[in-house]
Amino acid sequence: MKRNILALVVGLIFGLGLCLSGMYQPAKVIGFLDLAGAWDPSLAFVMGGAIAVALPAFLVARRRKDAWAGGAIDLPTERAIEAPLVLGSAIFGIGWGLAGVCPAPGVVDLGFLSPGAALFVVSMAAGVLIHRAAAGRRLLGLRLLAQDA
Repeated sequence: MKRNILALVVGLIFGLGLCLSGMYQPAKVIGFLDLAGAWDPSLAFVMGGAIAVALPAFLVARRRKDAWAGGAIDLPTERAIEAPLVLGSAIFGIGWGLAGVCPAPGVVDLGFLSPGAALFVVSMAAGVLIHRAAAGRRLLGLRLLAQDA
């Protein structure tokens, strides 16, 4: 229960930050990416602020074994760039381009009762469930292969 409450509080703070900065609006992100036109550097300042807050937290987390909310800290250690990472990044970018919004602002838009937000969030959740099912099936297949060997 403590973890769920903490996750809710952190999510609300993150969403509030997106709202205050205006980063839930696709036009802000497009303005940042429009280097040849009317470039809007505000996203860079938001990212810089996020890094300034997160970096000390990650430095502390690297030295800890358990999270403050309970459970083990499991920071990624993989440094290789492999096909699943590239494919996942491409799918993310294509989805962002087609929908005009990325996941966090999509959830924020749901709170604003944006017409397409419910469809976006449901589609995103379906993608997560399909990935989990495929990953589980892949793990099951590897276990069966190991048993046959």
